Amino acid sequence: MAGLARKVLPSRACLPGLIAPGAIRAMDAIDRKILAVLQEDASLSVAEIGSRVGLSSTPCWKRIQRLEAEGMIQRRVALVDQDKIGLGVTVFVSIETGDHSRAWLANFAQVVGAMPEVMEFYRMAGDVDYMLRVVVSDIAGYDAFYKRLIAAVPLKNVTSRFAMEKIKSTTALPIPPAPARP
Repeated sequence: MAGLARKVLPSRACLPGLIAPGAIRAMDAIDRKILAVLQEDASLSVAEIGSRVGLSSTPCWKRIQRLEAEGMIQRRVALVDQDKIGLGVTVFVSIETGDHSRAWLANFAQVVGAMPEVMEFYRMAGDVDYMLRVVVSDIAGYDAFYKRLIAAVPLKNVTSRFAMEKIKSTTALPIPPAPARP
């Protein structure tokens, strides 16, 4: 889906029957409330979600299905405590490369994408080219990861920063309010 432009259309109530297949409808305040509730607890029943946003079950379910079909809800997952499963070390890894070709990036993205320790992977602007968030069990686990990384792809510089304490961590995005109507 990357690279494909999708139309954002007004609410279905404004244009009944005129929503093109695959088009994304503009979100209203109820859609935004549904997203906020689901980000807090996706295990709630549709009836409970509807109750919290002011809808009965069927309209609520239809909105959730539409939000999923449009890709606003990507998936529903369980959040696992990394410390309780023995992955208590978080490392932020800054990477600089001397090669910025498409072929190098494709190879690098494939190699890093296949490493299960990598939780997040970004291409950056500024003094580093890429940033990874890596979770491992201990320093020896990070050393093994580091050795696999540098053996797989030529890199100019790798800087590792070990998190001492997690002060805030959330998966819930701040849902912006619906735009004011003119």
